[in-house]
Amino acid sequence: MPKFEKGTVQGYKGMQVPFEFIKTEEGTNSLAILLPGAGYTTSSPLFHYSTEAFLNRSVDVLEVNYQYNNEAYDEFSMEELSEAIKHDVKTVLDQEIEGSSYEHFYLIGKSLGTIAMSTELQRPAFRDAKAVWLTPLFQRDDVFQAMLHSPNEGLCFIGDADRCYIKDRYEQIENKPNISAKLFSNVDHSLDSRDGVMESIGALECVINEIRKF
Repeated sequence: MPKFEKGTVQGYKGMQVPFEFIKTEEGTNSLAILLPGAGYTTSSPLFHYSTEAFLNRSVDVLEVNYQYNNEAYDEFSMEELSEAIKHDVKTVLDQEIEGSSYEHFYLIGKSLGTIAMSTELQRPAFRDAKAVWLTPLFQRDDVFQAMLHSPNEGLCFIGDADRCYIKDRYEQIENKPNISAKLFSNVDHSLDSRDGVMESIGALECVINEIRKF
């Protein structure tokens, strides 16, 4: 049975940032780091099933469970929220992985999480990390440029009904040889299909299958 360890760090402006470390019973040198969206948490389907897939492959999982939907952040501008998530993720990772014995890393970021992911991929420990971009914020130059210039092997998933989808930018990422990109028709920012439940389940299945094989 996996071992669950919960903790918190003091994050941006002294606010508490919870995280959960899920460690396989047999021990491993591989770690997946989950960076969710503001409202799409690590208990939501994409992350729930990704966690199961990684644990089944004897990969430990670190979930950074920042809570930016909390009213304490209501007055934050998008710029300040961006600074907060970069600071908070860095603080958790500095504490939990620096000096660890992990050799192989996966970073999985969704929406807001891709902001922190863009910065963290510059960390020396993540030079060879595999990156999964779920509904990346293409409208942000920092996220787009990080994806465009990243040498990391990656996956990218987004729908053409997503408010963050930008055709030209997606096509540039799609043409990168080190990133496998998938565009879902009539699918929104939650990776839910406007065509119905079964289509949404199909998109979810596609994403998890690709992550499982990654």
